[in-house]
Amino acid sequence: MRNRQGDFIWYELMTSDPEAARAFYQAVMGWSSDKFGDPASDYQVFSASDMPVAGLLQTPSEAADNGAHPSWFGYIGVDDVDATSLRMAQAGGTVHLAPRSIPGVGRFAMLSDPQGAALYVMRGEPDETSGSFDAQKPGHCQWNELATRDPEAALSFYGEQFGWQKGQAMPMDDLGDYQMFQQNGVDIGAVMKAQSGMPSTWVFYFGVDDIDNAATSIAAHGGQIHHGPADVPGGSRIIVATDPQGAMFGLVGPAQDVKAQP
Repeated sequence: MRNRQGDFIWYELMTSDPEAARAFYQAVMGWSSDKFGDPASDYQVFSASDMPVAGLLQTPSEAADNGAHPSWFGYIGVDDVDATSLRMAQAGGTVHLAPRSIPGVGRFAMLSDPQGAALYVMRGEPDETSGSFDAQKPGHCQWNELATRDPEAALSFYGEQFGWQKGQAMPMDDLGDYQMFQQNGVDIGAVMKAQSGMPSTWVFYFGVDDIDNAATSIAAHGGQIHHGPADVPGGSRIIVATDPQGAMFGLVGPAQDVKAQP
């Protein structure tokens, strides 16, 4: 995937029950799903309007034995996976999965930042640009949010690694600022202080046409809503939820008055 350094290029759900998770997200998001091209692989790909947007796989047994719980992960495009992994480790990050390649897919590594939030870095082999992140399209990830123990340190780390820049900031009382960050001058996410006792983690917000319908679908299919539907600045409404296996995710959609326009 010939994306620019620092682009979010893929999202992946690692879960204890892939078939149940597949049914849940198909119902809530309207995604279709197909097995990955390799017949020997159990990896599944979610698509929105025939555009691949995310992956789904069983949590590896070794990771499960070490306490890994169902989670969504983001993949960040880089020019050189090996050099980036080394640089991130030298800056205080941790390498969990050393750089490796999948023929026809690309080279990737799994790491966590110095505050403990996990992510992947990847250089894809295909020439096309990833469409997984698109702030304008339902079914695609529209926002990348990092809740972390040390927002300033995290912003500095990611800025040095991927070139992200600070955007606007919104005060959040005791939680400090909700600090937007930009990739090539465009807001793609925000960093905020994690609530006391909570680990540093990424939450990815996927776009939907109707937040209220999505909330009903989450509850009807065994998920749990922790926040929302709630209005946010900019004319959107959000939900933060967990799926039936416990993976946290977000949804974002238009406000009711915008949705109601012909």
